Amino acid sequence: MIDPCLMGTALIAGLVYGFTGFGAALIFMPVALLVVDPVVAVAGFALAGLGAMATVVPQAWPQADKRAALTMLAAAVALEPVGVWVLRTTDPTALRWAVSAVVLGTLAALLSGWRYRQSPGLPAWLGVGAGVGFLGGSVGLNGPVLVLFQLGGPDAAARTRANAIVVLSLSTLALLPIMALQGVITRETVLLGLVLLPIYALGAYLGRRLFNPGRAGLYRGTAYLLIGAAGIMGLPIWG
Repeated sequence: MIDPCLMGTALIAGLVYGFTGFGAALIFMPVALLVVDPVVAVAGFALAGLGAMATVVPQAWPQADKRAALTMLAAAVALEPVGVWVLRTTDPTALRWAVSAVVLGTLAALLSGWRYRQSPGLPAWLGVGAGVGFLGGSVGLNGPVLVLFQLGGPDAAARTRANAIVVLSLSTLALLPIMALQGVITRETVLLGLVLLPIYALGAYLGRRLFNPGRAGLYRGTAYLLIGAAGIMGLPIWG
């Protein structure tokens, strides 16, 4: 029996993902880690993430910066095997401290008005993509590096959201065979993923319908709130 709290959290995570283009794992993982093993949580949510492929990716693809998104995606896929290995072999408490420190530190920089002024190019895209892949494989949080990079730039809300959806959804899809090759996909993770998939897909569909490109301030504010909440909830002091 899947915990009802996990199902409700998956619905909310999908709703936020459809609206902002990120944030699903930030919401789901802290709750899931209170209920299931980290390996099960990461693998199960990766399976559930397939629900976004049909509900939000087709609409986001035409609006995305294809060159930037595909470059970041390639770098993410290249680093995902390393991240999964870390997930299997490293103390989860140490990882939670590291992720929270990065998330909260970067959020503080954004709230202080930090922006990068140069147009990002290949090195920046590769670095961000590598962070997406490593954190996605190791702790299931593939979004923070990408969204903080996107929010620090000059792109409009619609393109920022579209880039995030394309990179995060497709990197999650690529993560599944990598986890299978390292023996992380089990009967328990498949069951969890199959139960959560339609719930997450419904949430993502509803969130997509709510998105309004003209409300960039609400979009950015929601992003900041989610990042801060994730950084605080991820701290190991909560157990």
